[in-house]
Amino acid sequence: MKILVPVKRVADYNAKIRVSPDGSGVDLSNVKMSANPFDEIALEEAVRIKESGVDAEVIAVTVGSAQAIDVLKTAFAFGVDRAILIQTDAQLEPLAVAKTLRALVEKENIDLVLMGKQAIDDDSNQTGQMLAGLLDYAQATFASKVEPSNGTVSVTREVDGGLEAISINLPAVITVDLRLNQPRYLTLPNIMKAKKKTAEEIAISALGIDASPRLKVLSTYEPEKRKSGTVYRDTDAFVSKFLAVLAEVK
Repeated sequence: MKILVPVKRVADYNAKIRVSPDGSGVDLSNVKMSANPFDEIALEEAVRIKESGVDAEVIAVTVGSAQAIDVLKTAFAFGVDRAILIQTDAQLEPLAVAKTLRALVEKENIDLVLMGKQAIDDDSNQTGQMLAGLLDYAQATFASKVEPSNGTVSVTREVDGGLEAISINLPAVITVDLRLNQPRYLTLPNIMKAKKKTAEEIAISALGIDASPRLKVLSTYEPEKRKSGTVYRDTDAFVSKFLAVLAEVK
């Protein structure tokens, strides 16, 4: 079995994000970058599947600039077998990323794609579904449990009403949720070993992908600051204010 885990390079979840002065987007200068947390969960699950005794090769891939190699080093520290950097300096939209991954899946004859349900920078939650559609693969989203067996995968999904258990045939695309696992602590020896490993690099142009943007950002701005609340120490005053607000809503 070949398992592909796409990993996106995003601003670290602890970093303070600032809007660029011209309002065109987010200013990432001097911001710590790291692997998308949902993708780390997918990495952990792929490695666990291999460690459980399944004859599997785990391949990590990221799409981005040369700087994105750092998230592949993280993937090596998790224990993946191979890593691929699809190099581009363009800011790709979910559809372009899905097309890029489709080309790689077909090139590598991937059986299972495990990926985070969304990236924490744009929260699009689109790439996995688009990839499955482009490949015409079975798909399962928001997975909190994944159990591969004899050409099928049993998946427990988190849905609005609780949990849903389904079984899908390979090849398949699965997007993972937070409760699937707790990613392992990366030890210093594994981090040092990962630094010595090299990733295969492929120019996105070699895949023949149409990565032209279909969306235009009109403006980016910070949310309005919440106004301070008012403390009412008198019950009658609070009730009067409450009724006045209700009247405005009506």
